[in-house]
Amino acid sequence: MPTETRFAIVGAGIVGLAIALEITRQFPAASVMVLEKESSVASHQTSHNSGVVHSGIYYKPGSLKAQLCVEGAQALLQFCEHNEVPHEICGKLIVATAENELPRLEELFRRGQSNGLKGLKILTGSELREIEPNAAGIRGIHVPGTAIVDYLKVAEKYADLIVSRGGVVRVSQEVIGLKRSNGLTILETTGGEIAAKTVINCAGLQSERVVRMTNSKRDLAIVPFRGEYYQLSREKEYLVKGLIYPVPDPQFPFLGVHFTKRIGGAVEAGPNAVLALKLEGYSKRSFNIRDIAEYASFPGFWKMAAKHWRMSVGEYHRSWSKKAFVQALQRLLPELQADDLVVGGSGVRAQALDRDGKLVDDFHISFTEGMVHVRNVPSPAATASLSIAKYIVDSIVRQIG
Repeated sequence: MPTETRFAIVGAGIVGLAIALEITRQFPAASVMVLEKESSVASHQTSHNSGVVHSGIYYKPGSLKAQLCVEGAQALLQFCEHNEVPHEICGKLIVATAENELPRLEELFRRGQSNGLKGLKILTGSELREIEPNAAGIRGIHVPGTAIVDYLKVAEKYADLIVSRGGVVRVSQEVIGLKRSNGLTILETTGGEIAAKTVINCAGLQSERVVRMTNSKRDLAIVPFRGEYYQLSREKEYLVKGLIYPVPDPQFPFLGVHFTKRIGGAVEAGPNAVLALKLEGYSKRSFNIRDIAEYASFPGFWKMAAKHWRMSVGEYHRSWSKKAFVQALQRLLPELQADDLVVGGSGVRAQALDRDGKLVDDFHISFTEGMVHVRNVPSPAATASLSIAKYIVDSIVRQIG
């Protein structure tokens, strides 16, 4: 007989864990089980990101990203304060280094104001160097509320609280099949069958594989983009006080190479954004033919490739050429030299792509019978995890009951 639970969540990343935590808050008597194929929680996107608690300045007013990021950042910082998770409000500069970037900088400022951010300020070149003495730039935006945190520690605290409230977190248990039977969803896993009234798919990079287990129409594909980082050498960490970002290109859901102070004092530089040849491919030589075949067989992939191939060439060039990577970073920090950087880590972003070849910009969540599919929650998902969780659980109440 299958093990029974009211709620089953596929994926123990920060969003899946936040949803389980919210369920224990709203429905303390309901059983909830989180299933994770890896041997520990938060093994992929959660523990491979930059650790920034985003403010919400980048996102289109009225979008889910804007609403949930602003709400989620405040909720996350309160959570960290209450649960003694190390964090720091260090602020961020978004820096324009050329005249043609100024209209985009001004648009970001308007977005931030529309999204309800407090304390935003447009800075002149000399004013921004009062905050970051070594930064280049002719104008900038100071975002004082931006913070940093260790998201792995946040996720682990979520998991601890879930278990303390009677929930179950099972690692090393992969979901390999789904079927509906008598109003329940039967999850076939490597640890046996589980029957759940409601299943929430938070599988991240693997989320579309879970969607296809339900025989749903393939209207989206997950395309993995690897971001590679360098770190400033210990001797050069003084060059960066907080966070220094460029003005992003609105055509892409990436923020450009930047400098990020980490909890503990290290400073990361990057990332670039290159197509990964494996869903969980953290190295340049990671390769999986099944993963490639899945996204390359999706009609939208080739439309995207035709439109953005020039950008891709530049990103790959920076991936293999430290000199090119350094040149990109020198736009923000002219003093930087190649010897000031050491190889850092990498992460892989699960980016949804539609059939028209468009990179899905906003969060995307869909419902099928007895299931919720969290299909596109890239950055700022970690920042917004608690507000995403409340949004989804509230949606379940409205749509499923």
